[in-house]
Amino acid sequence: MKLIDYLKDTRGEMKHVSWPTKSQAVWYTIIVIVISLFVAFFLGFFDYIFSLLIEKFII
Repeated sequence: MKLIDYLKDTRGEMKHVSWPTKSQAVWYTIIVIVISLFVAFFLGFFDYIFSLLIEKFII
């Protein structure tokens, strides 16, 4: 019966959750994608620069 109690409690707690609107969810998704792309390009750029520097010193 612990599983049934757990599921009932979970269902009750889910009613208290403040869910975002569709518009908010779309904007938050766009923001996450843009920031992720920025970080990827930023890290990729520095990785490329450091690779070139290391290659010049080693070879």
